[in-house]
Amino acid sequence: MSILKTYVAATCATFLVCSTVVAQQPVAAKTNLSSSSLQVEWQQSADGWRLQKLAVKQGNKWQLLPGLSGEYMFLYSEAKPDSVPAKVYNEQGALIDIPEPQYRYILPPWKQTLLPVALNKAGEAFRFYPRQLKQPDGALQFSQQLDKADITATWRMDEVYQNDILVELVLQAKQDGYFSLASPSLAITAEKELAWAMVPGHFQGSTIEKNLVKAYGYGQGIPALPVVTRERTASTLSPLVSNKQGITFAVIPAPGTSRDPWEWDHSTQNDWQLGLSVMNRSAQLTPTAWHPILGEQGSWLKKGDAVRFSFRYTIQAADWYSVYKHAANDIYRLKDFLALKQTRQSLTDRIQQMHQYVIDDSTSKWRTTQFRGLTVGAQDYRGGVHGGVGDAIKNADFGAMWMLARISGDPVLQATRLPYARNFKLTQQDTVAGFFYGSAAGQYYLPSQKKFTEEWGPYVEPIGTTYYVLMDAGNILLFEPGDTAMRREVRLAADRLLNWMSPEGRWVVAYDHATQQPLFTDIDDLRPTFYGLLIAYKLLGDKKYLQGAIKGAQWFMTHAVDKGHFTGVCGDTRFAPDFATGQSAQALLDLYDITKDKRHLDAAITTAQLYTTSVYTHPIPSQLQKSVRGVPRRDWEISQVGLSFEHGGSFGSATLRGPILLASHAGLFVRMFSLTKDSLFLTMARAAALGRDAFVDSSTSVASYYWDVMNRGAGPYPHHAWWQIGWITDYLLSEVSLRSKGQVSFPRGWITPKVGPHQSYGFKPGKVYGQPASLLLKEGMLQADSHYLDYFGAINEQQRKLFLLLLNSDNDPLQTTLTVDYNKIINNAHIRPRSVHLRNADGQRTVLATGNTWTLSIPSYGMQVIEVAY
Repeated sequence: MSILKTYVAATCATFLVCSTVVAQQPVAAKTNLSSSSLQVEWQQSADGWRLQKLAVKQGNKWQLLPGLSGEYMFLYSEAKPDSVPAKVYNEQGALIDIPEPQYRYILPPWKQTLLPVALNKAGEAFRFYPRQLKQPDGALQFSQQLDKADITATWRMDEVYQNDILVELVLQAKQDGYFSLASPSLAITAEKELAWAMVPGHFQGSTIEKNLVKAYGYGQGIPALPVVTRERTASTLSPLVSNKQGITFAVIPAPGTSRDPWEWDHSTQNDWQLGLSVMNRSAQLTPTAWHPILGEQGSWLKKGDAVRFSFRYTIQAADWYSVYKHAANDIYRLKDFLALKQTRQSLTDRIQQMHQYVIDDSTSKWRTTQFRGLTVGAQDYRGGVHGGVGDAIKNADFGAMWMLARISGDPVLQATRLPYARNFKLTQQDTVAGFFYGSAAGQYYLPSQKKFTEEWGPYVEPIGTTYYVLMDAGNILLFEPGDTAMRREVRLAADRLLNWMSPEGRWVVAYDHATQQPLFTDIDDLRPTFYGLLIAYKLLGDKKYLQGAIKGAQWFMTHAVDKGHFTGVCGDTRFAPDFATGQSAQALLDLYDITKDKRHLDAAITTAQLYTTSVYTHPIPSQLQKSVRGVPRRDWEISQVGLSFEHGGSFGSATLRGPILLASHAGLFVRMFSLTKDSLFLTMARAAALGRDAFVDSSTSVASYYWDVMNRGAGPYPHHAWWQIGWITDYLLSEVSLRSKGQVSFPRGWITPKVGPHQSYGFKPGKVYGQPASLLLKEGMLQADSHYLDYFGAINEQQRKLFLLLLNSDNDPLQTTLTVDYNKIINNAHIRPRSVHLRNADGQRTVLATGNTWTLSIPSYGMQVIEVAY
């Protein structure tokens, strides 16, 4: 797909080879920089200093990189660049109208990506090789004098990271105008040698994709045009290219170059100060960064003004993931964020406070209505819904609902929520004979029209059946295995999924409700639709469902995981890639638990690695004072770092609103760390989960959904409280399992629909150092004098043992005094302790005083268990 038929001719016409030079002092014909891992050599030529050699240590050998260049470039425009979006045409010259006009949320950011600056068509491009060279103190300083500006480039090896070269560019204007500096083209990778390329958060893949909407919009492959992406949805600032020799090189802009999303007292998410690409302006594959952005802040220079741009190249004999982690961990110091975090409310307390929220009809917007002779119950939904008139209702996390009712023993939940939520689920399935029989009728119920509907159109998605029948009904059946009506619902839904699956294991994105024809045929169903069949197999035992799940997973692994291509599940953004990618990793893990096929495990890990690129790692959090609606806040309190996209890329919600606070991925990432020992997963989990008080409503303990509203509570999404209860529980119990080395663990249920990979608990006893115990969380059961203490309870009523699972959610050691209320453990009963022991994370026991108050010291991110025999 091309933007304009004349693109190549038009862009070539703007390339100006700069020949203005000044006299220089004689220097050696060659110069170099080197470290134990890199060798870089320049050769003086007739047109300036060209890169002649770039070698990287690969094992015990030096590997030469092909396609060397060293060409410099800057852009100049006398006037501010045009603000008219280009039109998109296919290869036959027909206009492409995707996204369609009804997708009102994503059209504004998509139009911004089609502006001349973003398409790398604005301004005049001045390319050159510098003619002057100085060699101050272990550095190389190249310079060039041109008609528009003088350029100086200082290169030096990084003293800490032996694969990194530090570069600072300085441009001094010789006339008024707009200027933009590009990182020099170090080496060009031929398309046939491309193994992988990525701008994290925007797109990735191993092939060049001519379909602009697919690559630039959905992130599926590398755009054939040299687009310049914005830092607002670049999760990690490290555009990178890997070649088939096993070499990955990236450009990593210096911290502080990109925009600050909340500079002082309002969102500056959409400021554009840094551009990232995997191509130079000539559409050659080479990681490239741009600063400032032509026409944006800092790009207007008067004669004599100067602008600086600092960055580093990293060249490693490693895969993309290693180089990407170097940017996040080493350069943007992700782990340092945890040391800044302070907590005013424990996560356990948030669960208990949200418990009170969800049983309050007024605050939680709970209501019941009649449908098909049943009383159905759900919460108001105030977002946009197809066909709705502000009356839509929805339930979120059925696993969390049944879980909280079980572990709290709350009669209000058991009597006033679960029966009517169950009726909602029973009526949500299409029971009319025909093409849609057994499928989910829609996410939302419209009482005024007495029907279920989808979010953004009159269509039915196969993954909706996985979500709103098989996941939800499956979670209910874990707690209520004798519910025959729910078991029938699961079988009908699974049969429908099998019927819709192609012989290759593929599903379509959606079917038109009226014509039954496939919709959205321009994109594939690169989502974990197969997971519904896995649930059916585990619940019903029929091998045909397992065979279908394996076939669907294999198609998904080949077309999604191996290519790095994913689609999402939010209809209002036309299925831009989203948290369904994280769900896919957990779905593959659950499949591996059944099959023990290492391909499923490897695919799960790869998918999780790719999903880390949906998590912000910049800018570096600090103690800088800021203001949020008049409330003083430190920068770290409102940082985006560690938070994930709802959806990113060119037209996801993160473009305008930033990330979300619903950290469903936290538990999965803890599990991934357990499997891989890759610290990035654990750091990201804790960065997302801990110290987010600035976004939590003090009256309800419900966090805001979107980052940009800061602290506005549930807002139009009261059902989100259930997802928050679910993900926090999943995270804390995953930490329990990790810190105890698996000696304290509880069975996990099925993934929640839509928002991510967190799973339910409490339907079956777990193990506490070899002893069976059921989860327990009663309001008021435990009081502590520190907000850094998180906890859960577990009980074995037959053996009369109570376990208090204690977590230090801080990177400093914790000393705290805690008190247990023995009247709050078992409903309508008081328990009397006979003996009390303390177990450390390894399970070693020491005797504690037989009472109800103790002072404990728990190591940094440590765990202890109080075992009470009563």
